[in-house]
Amino acid sequence: MAKKQEKLQELISEEVNLPQVENKVKKDTWEIKDRVYLLKNGSAPLSKSIRSSNIFWFDEEKGYERELKYTSNQRTCFVDEMKGDQRLEHIVFRNGALRVPKEKTVLQKLLSLYHPHKDVLFEEVNRVREAEDELDIMEVQLEAMNAAKNMDIDMSEAVLRVEVGSRVSEMSSKEIKRDLLLFAKKNPVLFLELANDDNVFLRNIAIAATEDGIIKLSQDQRSFTWGSTGRKLMTVPFDENPYSALAHWFKTDEGTEVYSSIEKRLK
Repeated sequence: MAKKQEKLQELISEEVNLPQVENKVKKDTWEIKDRVYLLKNGSAPLSKSIRSSNIFWFDEEKGYERELKYTSNQRTCFVDEMKGDQRLEHIVFRNGALRVPKEKTVLQKLLSLYHPHKDVLFEEVNRVREAEDELDIMEVQLEAMNAAKNMDIDMSEAVLRVEVGSRVSEMSSKEIKRDLLLFAKKNPVLFLELANDDNVFLRNIAIAATEDGIIKLSQDQRSFTWGSTGRKLMTVPFDENPYSALAHWFKTDEGTEVYSSIEKRLK
């Protein structure tokens, strides 16, 4: 009898010490607010209707598609949760926009979460996301414009040549700096890529040397020669831009000597 009592006491102690499992209730994180929806690609017809019935959304938790419908007398957009008659409502964009007040939560959830044309035909205006995107763009622009401001004139000419072509050779240093800053602001990502590309500067040297007659590019654009002696420098690999090929060649042992000679003559 005493042993049974001890065993019972052990079982009670084990039950008391068992870890308690919390019943986690999934919180509704839906924010109650007015929302605005816009047609994609800047489309703004006088009126545009989108489907409000015979549409479906795959419910991963339930494992099957659920039919959706927007009605004026139901508290859900899921047909399998509706009770009684269903008074179908139209969803109409006016001048490319649809403003849905916070009181129409069912319509908001249908458009923001479940509608198959979400982010395809229309999208919800997200001010926070737009502000973040604008901030990212401004930061990249600032980085690019600072790099342009501090860039020396030779590299500035090399980068700007990609944007304006041979016209850069006729521009003054102030014109180059001005257009370089405009280029950095207009297309900061491309500008930073070019600014960090060694071949851009070498390619510019190759073009400038050709324009000054220091070297010559054959008419078939297959080889470079010295302008003064006609001695062949290199053969351009098939299907490559000749100036890009010459920029790569400048990095070879033979090309380094030629590059040093060209750089001195350009100065």
